[in-house]
Amino acid sequence: MQIKRKIILLFMVFGFTNMFSQETILNLKEAINLAITKSNEAILANTKIETKKLEVNIARNIQYPDFKISGQYLRLTGAKVDLKNSNPNAKSSPVVNELLIGQANVNLPLFSGFKIQNSIKATENLYQAEASKSLQTKEEIAMKVVEYYANLYRAQKSVTLISENLKSAEQRVTDFTDLEKNGVIARNDLLKAKLQLSKVQLSLDEMKKNVSVLNYYLITMLKLPEDYKIGIDEHQFDNGKSEFISRNFDDALKNRKDLAAFKFIEKVGENNISIAKSGYFPQIALKAGYASLQLQNVVTVTNALNFGLGFNYDLSSIFKVGKDVKLAKNKLSETKQSQEILSENIKIQVQNASENYNLTLKQNIVYAEAVGQASENYRILKDKYDNGLATTNDLLEADVEQLNSKLNYALSRANSFLKYYEMQSASGLLISSFNLSNK
Repeated sequence: MQIKRKIILLFMVFGFTNMFSQETILNLKEAINLAITKSNEAILANTKIETKKLEVNIARNIQYPDFKISGQYLRLTGAKVDLKNSNPNAKSSPVVNELLIGQANVNLPLFSGFKIQNSIKATENLYQAEASKSLQTKEEIAMKVVEYYANLYRAQKSVTLISENLKSAEQRVTDFTDLEKNGVIARNDLLKAKLQLSKVQLSLDEMKKNVSVLNYYLITMLKLPEDYKIGIDEHQFDNGKSEFISRNFDDALKNRKDLAAFKFIEKVGENNISIAKSGYFPQIALKAGYASLQLQNVVTVTNALNFGLGFNYDLSSIFKVGKDVKLAKNKLSETKQSQEILSENIKIQVQNASENYNLTLKQNIVYAEAVGQASENYRILKDKYDNGLATTNDLLEADVEQLNSKLNYALSRANSFLKYYEMQSASGLLISSFNLSNK
């Protein structure tokens, strides 16, 4: 019974060890979700939104009344008090050493040339613009994940294919060594086989390095453990995205978050023009207050309530405000022009992305056919070589072509996968295509 328990325990230990030493499959949707929620760039984007939200709250405080309380206690030295209504026969003035003053004032702005309202609207539009920028930032983060994910697949697939080719190359060297010893082939043919084996080994080492670098970048970005090995299910590259797609400018202009941000910034420019024009108008405020005063041995004032209207108008603004308005209008024109430039660039990006994607679909067909052609070519040359009808160079070249065709096909699939999501990104639909919330 104890022996069985030990066997089960050893099995569990080796099982867990093997599990943690292998790669963990992480699909692209999971990777993107981690990136837009846990990456430093996504957290910074959310923080910027919170900052703008606080600025909105601060701006709204301007419309509320100011309530101030002040008090003073002053010691007077050698104060001479001359009371105009006092008895002229008085021989001396009262001794005054202390002065106490207490005040409470309320100031409520009633009219400021619509400056307050437009200042609040400007901060609200800036908040909306920052929210749109945040969404665009997360779209760019998602696209970055797609790029590195596709590159990691390319590197991993290359390692797999080159490793298989390395085994064939090693076996060929073993076979050629025996043939060379028996005088069947020349030593030069053996050296050619060994040289090809060395080249394959170098290519494999480079691809393994690329896998390590790309894996480390992704786990760092996604906040995964440092020993996490990302495995990729290549069936994701066979997800039915094989249809040719035509460009759609209207959807792109509607869904791009960076363009939406410009629209809110344009509204900010309109608000700034109204703020500048507010200088043409006077400022009116409702004022109320309470005062209390005590001058030692002289006078005491309590319950001195006051209220009324305050009026303020800067006459020089008639000459100054015009330039401020002109400056605000020019900045608005700059925003509109930048918005037009971005719209044109979006159309170019969509056009380019759709053409690139459709091109990769055509390339996939050619590369798929090339795999079969290269495999058949190698089989034929192998038969010829075994029958002495082909040289070693022909055999090795056919083997290289067979490996290259498999690599090209794998890389083409990854490229088609990448170009599809580049097209989604250009249209502002990358994250939504995975049914993820971009918030």
